[in-house]
Amino acid sequence: MENYTVLDQVNSPEDLRHLGPMQLNLLCREIRDFLIRTVSGTGGHLASNLGAVELTVALHKIFHSPQDQIVWDVGHQSYTHKILTGRKNAMFTLRQQGGVSGFTKTKESIHDSFISGHSSTSIAVASGLAKAKQIKREQGHVVGVLGDGAFTGGMTLEGLNNASRGGKNLIIILNDNHMSISKNVGRLSHYLSKLRANKRYFKLKDFTKSAIGAVPLVGDRLVETVTNSKAQLKNVVYNTSFFEEMGFIHMGPVDGHDLSMLCDVLGRAKTLGKPVFIHVETQKGKGYPPAERNPGAYHGVPPFDPGSGVDPMPAQDCFSTVFGRHLVRIAEKDNRVCAITAAMKYATGLNYFSKRFKSQGRFHDVGIAEQYGVTFGAALAAKGLIPVFAVYSSFLQRSYDQILHDCSIEKRHVVLAVDRAGLVGEDGETHQGLFDCAFLTTIPGISIYSPATYHALRYSIDRAIGIEDGVCAVRYPRGAQPRFPGGFAEDAKGDFGLNTRGERRDLLVISYGREYAQAAAAVKRLRQSNVAADALCLTKIWPFNPEALEIAKQYRRILFVEEGMRHGGIGGHFLAALHNAGYRGDYFHKAVDGFVEQGTVSRQLEWLGLDCNGILECILQNLSERKQS
Repeated sequence: MENYTVLDQVNSPEDLRHLGPMQLNLLCREIRDFLIRTVSGTGGHLASNLGAVELTVALHKIFHSPQDQIVWDVGHQSYTHKILTGRKNAMFTLRQQGGVSGFTKTKESIHDSFISGHSSTSIAVASGLAKAKQIKREQGHVVGVLGDGAFTGGMTLEGLNNASRGGKNLIIILNDNHMSISKNVGRLSHYLSKLRANKRYFKLKDFTKSAIGAVPLVGDRLVETVTNSKAQLKNVVYNTSFFEEMGFIHMGPVDGHDLSMLCDVLGRAKTLGKPVFIHVETQKGKGYPPAERNPGAYHGVPPFDPGSGVDPMPAQDCFSTVFGRHLVRIAEKDNRVCAITAAMKYATGLNYFSKRFKSQGRFHDVGIAEQYGVTFGAALAAKGLIPVFAVYSSFLQRSYDQILHDCSIEKRHVVLAVDRAGLVGEDGETHQGLFDCAFLTTIPGISIYSPATYHALRYSIDRAIGIEDGVCAVRYPRGAQPRFPGGFAEDAKGDFGLNTRGERRDLLVISYGREYAQAAAAVKRLRQSNVAADALCLTKIWPFNPEALEIAKQYRRILFVEEGMRHGGIGGHFLAALHNAGYRGDYFHKAVDGFVEQGTVSRQLEWLGLDCNGILECILQNLSERKQS
């Protein structure tokens, strides 16, 4: 690894106290180089972290973590924070098994004040921590940092509405990289804000206030008059009334790459004794030209060559792109079909739909607002349209009430395209798509598909849009379709597919989605060992096809394997349905219990015993126990 003049000397926030302005600016340049070298080797969120370097250095220069607590919204901006808080030498393990998380985690460091991973939570977290400090009479400030994209999430506005109540030690920082609300800020207000943020402005303001206040008899009234006049002028010219009506002192916008100005502003905010809202402007991808030119492509990146950069287009088909292109073909024939995304147009494959139908008003990006997206879709459905909401499984969790109340009760035909279903790998606990089956099956009248192949995905989308009514979910994994062993059909032929040798009905392994490839591989190896075993692939996983239940009833032993939660999972529901149908054979259920940490998907399957070897071990152990009994 490269040797660095200043960065090599920094192992904790305390080391920043001894650095002067020139050293701090050099440190920022070295951190950017370190980030590019690290993330290009591990993958991760690059552009957002490059844009937050000076802000993070200033925060740790002015505040004293962990007594002062810093809360990072989502965690996409927290890599520099990790570097400065003792994890620099472990950053090469970023997002790897047993390594540094791509998000903040309290169990990873005392400097990580709260877990992150989902957007728009930081104001609520920061205000709660600040209030707890007051109740416990603890010293220190709490600083919540969020990106402008988080303002499209309703929880941010809920936080602003409540945060200022007694939060004297609370500071909220908006890291605005011109992706969202910056259009509301004019150039005049920008100029005046920079003037207000200047150290000389603060000194002059303090001097003027103290000088006027010292005038005998009328000093206090003059101070009040000047303050009120300034507030009126500010509301007319400066246009900061929104945040101040929320109870904050509003500072900024501030140049987020001017380290001296950032330190001045943060130092001033500490002294005010009131809730403060600071608007900081940054450039996403700062310091790395390819990321500056195309920050979207460098938001989340796989390992790459820093010299040649990242290819913004996927090298091969994946479930997301296959879904996106097929939805365009359907919409070409049915003008009722609309598409909705929550700020994930490219990631969910809806860029194809946007390009073709945005001008017709049929594509809708609602921002980071999954709840709104579902209810908005329900309203479209109420007018006879067919909305398809493409959303990550992990983020769909936020929309449970809207699916239940706004879609299900009146049986609105809303299609949920649930991307990243199942294990997602290196993003870890906060992003695993393991819970959607468990909570979606509680929705009355819902239909759920979980295709194992691209062909099955297209089939499922066709049925979800054209055959089903009410709420319908089609869930599919991250990445490409799995490889199947020879002798097993790769395409779904209907609601289910059975691979059998036509022998005695001994053992049946049932699965769905990507996990079926592991089940099929295990069955093939059992057959090679002369164990009579068949495999059943469910494509429609809820409600069950009656014929699938009839097939399963013919086997003496059944193992249900799924890449989802055991409690509330499809395997438990299948057992209940079999029992009600009179099945009395042996039934085993292999699924996920608890949260799954970061690592590659293949390693995660191995840990959980959901790979081919784990399934074999489970089957052979149960067969052995059966013989012994």
